[in-house]
Amino acid sequence: MPPETVTQQRADVIHNIGYRHYEGPRLGRAYARRSLFSQSLRGAYGLGRSAKSKVAPMLLFAVMCMPAAIIVAVAIATNVDQLPVKYTRYAIMLQAVIGLYTASQAPQSVSRDLRFKTVPLYFSRPIETMDYVVAKFAAMASALFILTGAPLLILYAGALLAKLDFADQTKGFAQGLVSVALLSLLFAGISLVVAALTPRRGFGVAAVIALLTISYGAVSAVQAIAWDQANTGSVSWIGLFSPITIIDGVQTAFLGASSSFPGGVGPGTGTGLVYVLVLLGLIAGSYGLLMRRYRKVGL
Repeated sequence: MPPETVTQQRADVIHNIGYRHYEGPRLGRAYARRSLFSQSLRGAYGLGRSAKSKVAPMLLFAVMCMPAAIIVAVAIATNVDQLPVKYTRYAIMLQAVIGLYTASQAPQSVSRDLRFKTVPLYFSRPIETMDYVVAKFAAMASALFILTGAPLLILYAGALLAKLDFADQTKGFAQGLVSVALLSLLFAGISLVVAALTPRRGFGVAAVIALLTISYGAVSAVQAIAWDQANTGSVSWIGLFSPITIIDGVQTAFLGASSSFPGGVGPGTGTGLVYVLVLLGLIAGSYGLLMRRYRKVGL
């Protein structure tokens, strides 16, 4: 038989390699949503990524916790009657660190998926737009809550070691946790919306920093002008135009915090209700905008 005939026969052979349909358990949307949440939360601290990716989040986490550790050490050594910093004030004081962390990690969470066009691949599996948005939103908010809640836990543990009043410290700690939880939801929503507008991570970082910094600087400047002109009634209302001052106003009105507004004039209960409505509206609006954005991107 000629060699070319043998080659032709071998090329035409069909091999039965035993392909079968998958008959095992299918974990479904809930598992996919949990996996995406876990992966995004780990990624917010560089876990599972390169060593270089861990530097910025871990460094910012250390910077966030270091003042709390120093305050605790001083409180224990000097036998003070109360902590020099209230739990509700800590995040306001270190808002620059929180802003830098938010700006660095929110684009990391969503911009790469947009840049490398992997979002349609997510939606090709049993996962929908809502699952993706909820997982990313929850992961970013959880990462921020860890960043802002850990120093409060250090303060609380130090206060108990210093034998300060248990009831007062527990109440203040709970108020602080409520405050940073609201801050985490607000900052996560706003930063993800901004970051989802561009596939370029650098642009997302710059845009988030600009939004948080410029809004706070502008509001603080206008508040100072209003206070100098004895227009104290408008100081509280001006605070509605910056994320961090919204948190400041809510905790001043309802969580027993002292205000950082000029003259320490924070919103009362009536104005505080407006702050709460604006806060909830921004969180819900951020979620809605993310849903709208990813309905288009996932096509």
